[in-house]
Amino acid sequence: MNIQNTDIRQHILDTAKPIILGKGFSAVGLNELLNAAEVPKGSFYHYFKSKEYFGEALLDSYFEAYLMRLEILLSAEGMNGAERLMSYWQRWLETQCGDDAETKCMVVKLGGEVSDLSEPMRLALQRGTNHIISRLADGIEEGIADGSLPNDLVAADTALVLYNQWLGATVLTKIWHDQSALESSMCNTERILKHARPSDT
Repeated sequence: MNIQNTDIRQHILDTAKPIILGKGFSAVGLNELLNAAEVPKGSFYHYFKSKEYFGEALLDSYFEAYLMRLEILLSAEGMNGAERLMSYWQRWLETQCGDDAETKCMVVKLGGEVSDLSEPMRLALQRGTNHIISRLADGIEEGIADGSLPNDLVAADTALVLYNQWLGATVLTKIWHDQSALESSMCNTERILKHARPSDT
């Protein structure tokens, strides 16, 4: 492994992410993570005081990257606010129906598992999801401002309803092994935003 010391912490997190997304948190032992990352145990404990602390850092890293991607989607030029929001939901549908474990939703994967086991990890999930909902609300406000969304929408409430709906649909997708719940969410999202007008570009 040829990695600068300053990158080892992030390397461990990046290596662990697809493993955790595939197996869950409790099912993955420290040795598996160390072997996959090709780092000694001492290096792990230099950056993470415990597996729980590592889990919190993993979630923080996941949400940081997620929010960067969300910002790119909701700031895209050449689209109005409604179209930007729909591009986000379309990406959600595509990634959560695919086979790539690394693109799966960590909130869905770990939310039920770790929230009762680790308060720091629960709080990391809470922080991250609150940030996502807040940015979606901002996107709805932007759509209202540019006239692409109806002005009677309550941005914060709508963002929470839509995010809740998509999380639940993603859980059902895992249970049912088909994408019908996500497709239903897309239809319902379009109904909620049904007065959206196409951009003039």
